[in-house]
Amino acid sequence: GSTCAIFPIDDVTLDYLRLTGRSEEAVALVEAYAKEQKLWHDPSHEPVFSEYLELDLGTVVPSIAGPKRPQDRILLSEAKSQFEQDILNYATPSTSDDLVDLEGKHSFPASDPGQVPGEEEPTTRPVHINSGAPANASNPVPVTTPAGEKYILDNGAVTLAAITSCTNTSNPSVMIAAGLVARKALAKGLKQKPWVKTTLGPGSKVVTDYYEKSGLDKDLEGLGFYTVGYGCTICIGNSGPLIEEVSSAINEHDLAVTAVLSGNRNFEGRISPDVKMNYLASPPLVIAYALAGSMHFDFDTDPLGKDTEGNDVFLKDIWPTPDEVQEIVDSSISRDQFIKQYATVFDGDERWRNLPTPDDDTFQWDEKSTYVRKAPYFDGMTMELTPVRDIQGARVMATLGDSVTTDHISPAGNIKPGTPAAQYLTEHGVDRKDFNSFGSRRGNHEVMIRGTFANIRLKNALVKAVNDGQQIEGGFTRDFTQADGPQSYIYDACMNYAEQGTPLVVFGGKEYGSGSSRDWAAKGTSLLGVKAVITESFERIHRSNLIGMGVVPLQFPAGESWESLGLDGTEVISITGLEELNNGVTPKTVHVTAVPSEHSPEGKQVVEFDAVVRIDTPGEADYYRNGGILQYVLRSLV
Repeated sequence: GSTCAIFPIDDVTLDYLRLTGRSEEAVALVEAYAKEQKLWHDPSHEPVFSEYLELDLGTVVPSIAGPKRPQDRILLSEAKSQFEQDILNYATPSTSDDLVDLEGKHSFPASDPGQVPGEEEPTTRPVHINSGAPANASNPVPVTTPAGEKYILDNGAVTLAAITSCTNTSNPSVMIAAGLVARKALAKGLKQKPWVKTTLGPGSKVVTDYYEKSGLDKDLEGLGFYTVGYGCTICIGNSGPLIEEVSSAINEHDLAVTAVLSGNRNFEGRISPDVKMNYLASPPLVIAYALAGSMHFDFDTDPLGKDTEGNDVFLKDIWPTPDEVQEIVDSSISRDQFIKQYATVFDGDERWRNLPTPDDDTFQWDEKSTYVRKAPYFDGMTMELTPVRDIQGARVMATLGDSVTTDHISPAGNIKPGTPAAQYLTEHGVDRKDFNSFGSRRGNHEVMIRGTFANIRLKNALVKAVNDGQQIEGGFTRDFTQADGPQSYIYDACMNYAEQGTPLVVFGGKEYGSGSSRDWAAKGTSLLGVKAVITESFERIHRSNLIGMGVVPLQFPAGESWESLGLDGTEVISITGLEELNNGVTPKTVHVTAVPSEHSPEGKQVVEFDAVVRIDTPGEADYYRNGGILQYVLRSLV
């Protein structure tokens, strides 16, 4: 995709700058600079481009994205049918007839279920709602809330609806539209489904200002959308636990539930450990899905519920018009709000201002801190370059598939009890309730390397052989330092390899390292002892980051993969030809030899191939010769 976009500047841009509190001097500078740089939009003069792309705005229709990548775009009108296909990759239907008769599964909407056998008639029992799922992927589970309300939770239920992220929540039009959907829903007597956790993370305090001024904050709170804070919330995985009884039902019955959020990314395992499918949607659609309660829902044909007079209510009945949105924008947003909120934005609150600040020239590391610790990047470093060496006797840490994201490699969500990261924190006196998230502990390499390749949705094919050929998910590998190569946490195995001085290699598929450009995906890989990553293709930034941490990115020959070459990860790997870098030359290919080990299947043959070296620039070659960009910079400074 594009790495740079130039948007022309015009009077509307200047009006926005004035609205958001910029001075007239700053506005004048922007105008003068834009005109001088030919970035000013002049309708009478059309720039000449080498290629033209046309977009008919009339073809733009509502859409969402999911269940696991931002580029998995789905037309809203096709969301239900696409979900019916996608859910089969995540859910196993129930084989029991004890819960509900699925004969008429498609005959009633999400808010009007069939009766649960063994219960009294709906007129005498608590509200009973069905979260909906296609019959071929249904696994209905009865749930009772602490208040005694009963409902059926099924695959596809929306268990988390979050207006979140730093981008969508700074757009007044969609934020006000979300508030108006909530207002109209409440006026019709609609409520969010009881299994949906709802959260609101405004993009700034200005959003809170205009919500309060317009009264939309009360409407959103009426549907459970209370402000949880400002900053990275659900989008980065800071979602907290789901509703307790919902989480219990999910884990006890292995339900494939969903989250709908207005964030930027929806990679597997990112949003919540309980949620398998994540969908990106606009803020008003987040409200709509909280009302629907299920991804198995067609907003054109399925009613969200009934109004106070018993009439069906559809999304179109509560969707605001552009004029309604603009009216509140005009009456509730002013320049003074931005000036007031941003005047002291860098001052911080009282707790921030009262933090002790040492006067030393260098940072004083606290050996007891579990948040910030001195990383070992420069341990053993000398001013003289250590010659690049070929990789000999390496073992394979992971054999991975396509679209392994930086979230798979370095999770940002909550730290799961029982994992190496959790064990480390427990050993250092941290209570489970204070584990916090990987994102919050990114200053502690001890936590971060224990979380590297620890995503709960990671699929390492290497462990199939010790699981009767079944693919399991999580941060596991085989530890070939032990007899029979048993399954082990990746971190534990890597530490055993490090004790023996054994380098490691990772095999991947296409689009390895896609997603957010998370530095810890490369840092953690390096600190685990991985010396080379061999894939079919790389995401550009992660490839560069690997080099910056002293890990060489290699690609299989065109059209080949680790599977097509007959590799399974039990081999001992040698990579020769890297030493040419010592002569100032970056080799185009290196020779890889995979020799069967005592853990390989009987009769397995030696595999040899030439891998493409993805050190693409002279600068990257310099970083790699130095052992990484940090060492390169330090040597340059000294």
